[in-house]
Amino acid sequence: MEISLQIDHRHRALKAQDLLAFAERARSAARLRGTVTILISSNEKLRALNSAFRGKDKPTDVLSFPGAEPKVSGHSGDIAISAEIAIDNAKRYGHSPADEVKILILHGMLHLAGHDHEKDNGKMARLENKLRKHLSLPASLIDRTHSDRTHKPQPAKKKKSAGKSPAVRISRQALATHK
Repeated sequence: MEISLQIDHRHRALKAQDLLAFAERARSAARLRGTVTILISSNEKLRALNSAFRGKDKPTDVLSFPGAEPKVSGHSGDIAISAEIAIDNAKRYGHSPADEVKILILHGMLHLAGHDHEKDNGKMARLENKLRKHLSLPASLIDRTHSDRTHKPQPAKKKKSAGKSPAVRISRQALATHK
């Protein structure tokens, strides 16, 4: 099954092929079988999606949109990531923007697989932590959010799953022409 990736032209420093290779590993680790589309875009775009699908008029770092009947459609869902928030978080936590995007991809994949850290009493956090170590990533998003809440008075960025799937597809062939 295919993973499609679209990176906003302002963030081309992120290496599409590296992110695609990671996304395939993360999809497999999350036990997803269908296609997944990933959009890496601006705060403006994430704000619009967050407003349209969740009624929250603010940008967020990652949104997940599970596919309708993935076993029938073959499409597991879509993930949208704010490159600007990822870059800021990478600086804040002392790792590369690419690693931050990978953390967000993994988090989004787990949401597409049906996990919900807001309702599962830590099950998703434990799985994300295990997979993060397996995939050689820095601290998980849920762990950081919890740490921020207990150690610093900074606004936490919760990850959400939204119902409908926006059109964010771009094929690998199209990516090859944008190198």
